[in-house]
Amino acid sequence: MRLDGFGLFVKDMGTMIRFYRDVLGFAIKEAEDTSNVYLVKDGTLFLLYGRSDFENMTGRKYEYVKGLNGHSELALYVDTFEEVDLAYQQAIEKGAASVLEPTTEPWGQRTCYIADPEGNLIEIGSFNRPFDRKGV
Repeated sequence: MRLDGFGLFVKDMGTMIRFYRDVLGFAIKEAEDTSNVYLVKDGTLFLLYGRSDFENMTGRKYEYVKGLNGHSELALYVDTFEEVDLAYQQAIEKGAASVLEPTTEPWGQRTCYIADPEGNLIEIGSFNRPFDRKGV
């Protein structure tokens, strides 16, 4: 098995599409009233799936966290420390919720956290060099 992608089960598809498209720049072409969005970003499948549609498909009800969701994070990488600060500032100006302002951690990573409209955590970070999956 290999990891193919990941997804978020969302309550308000229109709001979440606008956030990931307009705030973070994801190329989402689906209409705001769609039941799911499939997006490949940097070779990884990213899915937004309507909660009620998933519940209908599986025939089950699920519990969802309200407010900030500390169960997972979406990690985004930029090449420089300056880009971390800029991406954070731009996201905040466009309506993202601030969770942690940009800071340089003891292990050498500059990182910050924002949250999407449904409270999912998004990290924007850099080791001040271009991304190298082999070096991870």
